[in-house]
Parts: sequence; structure tokens; C-alpha cells
Amino acid sequence: MSFRDGPFQDLKVPLALAGAAAAVIALILAVFLFIQDQKASSHAVISSAVRTKFDQTLEPISAGAAAPIRWMSEAAGYVASYIGAVEENQRLKHEVAQVQKLRDQVTALQNLNRRYESMLGLRTEPPLPTVAARVVSDVHGPYSQARLLDVGAEKGVAVGNPVISEHGVIGRIVGTARGVARVLLLTDPESRTPVLVNATNARAILTGDGGGDPRLLYLRGRNPVKEGDVILTSGDGGLYPRGLPVGVAVKDLFGLWRVRLYSDQAPLDFVEVVRYEDFSQLGTSQALEAHQLPPLSPSEQAQLKATLSARSAAPPASLPKPAPTLAKPNAKPPTKGPAVPPAPSPAPSLTPAPAPTP
Repeated sequence: MSFRDGPFQDLKVPLALAGAAAAVIALILAVFLFIQDQKASSHAVISSAVRTKFDQTLEPISAGAAAPIRWMSEAAGYVASYIGAVEENQRLKHEVAQVQKLRDQVTALQNLNRRYESMLGLRTEPPLPTVAARVVSDVHGPYSQARLLDVGAEKGVAVGNPVISEHGVIGRIVGTARGVARVLLLTDPESRTPVLVNATNARAILTGDGGGDPRLLYLRGRNPVKEGDVILTSGDGGLYPRGLPVGVAVKDLFGLWRVRLYSDQAPLDFVEVVRYEDFSQLGTSQALEAHQLPPLSPSEQAQLKATLSARSAAPPASLPKPAPTLAKPNAKPPTKGPAVPPAPSPAPSLTPAPAPTP
């Protein structure tokens, strides 16, 4: 007969009660072993062989009883480490996101600072006042290429002012209002810019045709331009200051000379409006009409003093006698007429002179 069919088949022991009973039994055994260990150490009643046999018998039981506790401890540690790793991973992800934002901000600031330094390094000759601006809109079409800036007449921007980027010229102002200005690009079909070839000083007109590289027209002379020559503004006509960088000369497939613009090296974002109209603004009429001599150097002052002292010590020179007046060669001769007799001299008086008184 099996245990399932025996008298204990309906016996059900609660799990909590069984655990409590096992804990009581283990506690009793621990107390008993502690007492026996104390007796053995003090009175040496129990032999070492009995203790060794007893320890060998209890060792599997103790290991089996401690295994679940060890497993539970390891599982709890694993769960705790997993939860801690998840929390730490979330915290690190948050920090990485913040660092990436800071990195993007630093990169943007570095690029902006580099562009500002490049724009500040680009100076006109003579120096002219400029206004910093930003491109806010693109007016692009098959027959129109222009940009809108976020500065206008309130900043002193006027029609005709050149506009430059950190690389070179991009165009000129063709319309202003309050808070906005319109820039006509060099590539617009209506754009005409006087330029010169830096290597040969040859003049030309940079003409936009809607493409990326405007044409060089009206070149004169023998071999006035070569591939790769630097093109600058010439200043002719007073539209642009002289010497602003424009681009380099290239030849297209049809053998026509064009200019690859420096301003195409980067997208148009920050620009400078040069407050330039013509050369009359470079100096006032009072400054141009002033006749103030430069100060004398110490050597010139000493030489001047020596000259003045020598002149004051020398005797005054006698005045030259006036030259005799000569008759004019064109004087008319006296007219012929009756001779006029000279006036008769008075007759001498015959009255004797009075005698002197004694």
C-alpha cells in the first residue's frame, strides 16, 4: 500500500507551521551544540571523533538548509543591482542628453565666433562704418535673386550700400524700410559690378545671369585674365569701395570667363552692410579745405632759427637807384605847326642898390 492510500492521505500540514517547526528544531540543535561545545572545551568530555562524526552528519543538512537563503540573497542582490543599473542608466542618459545640448551650443557659439572674427578681419580701405545683419528670408526665382536682412533705415542702411560676408561681396542694398532691407545678389540678372583682375589690374564688368557664376564682360587687352586670378571690386563709378574680394576667374564649357564667388563657400547667414555711398563721405568740406601745415621737426626748427638770426645780424642793403625813364617807343612825334617864340626874359633893373648903414 502506498503512502497516498494510507491513513495519512488526508493529512495536510500548513507550510507556515512546517517552517516554524523546522526553525524550532534547528534552534534546539544549535543550542545543544553550543552547550556541548562549551563543555568539550572546558571539561573535554566528548571526544574529537564523536564531534567529527556529528559534524560530518550535520554538514549536508546545514548546507541544504542554507542554500535557499543563499540563493534568495543572491537573487535579491541581482534584482537590486538590476534596479540600480536601470536607474543609473536613466541618469546617465539624462546627463548625456544635457551634455549633447551643451556640446551643440558650444559648437554653434564657436562657429558664430569664428564667423564674427572673419567678418571683423575683413576691412575696407579706407575703413568705413558697418552694420551687422542677419539674412531672414530668401527671395529666389528664375529672374530674381535677392535676400532680406533684419536691419533697415533706422540703422542708417541706405540704398546702394554694399553687403559683404566673412568671405567676400554678396551684393548691394536696393530697398530699405523700417527693420528690413533688400539685397540684390551679384548673380541677379540686373546686377552690374565694376571689378578688376588683381594680377593684371584689368577692368571688367561682373554681370549676373541667374546662374551660380556671373560673367566677366568688357575685358580689354591681351591676356587680361587667367584661370584662378583673384577678382576684386575696382571702385569705378562709386558703387563699391576698391579692393573688396569677389571671387576667382574660371572658364565655362563655352570658353566664357566667369567668376566663382567667394560668398558661395558657406550659406548666407550673418552679413555686414557697409555704409558707403561714394567718396564724398570720406571727408567733410572743412577738412578738405583746411590748410594746416604739419609741425616742424627739431632739426627744421634749429635751421629756421639759424636762418632768422643770420638775417637779423647782416647790415641792411642799400636800395638800388631807380632806373631812368625811357621814352616809350610808341610815343607819337609832335605835330607840325607854327613855331612858338620863347617868352622874353625880364630886363635888368638900373636902380642902384642902397648903401649899407654904418
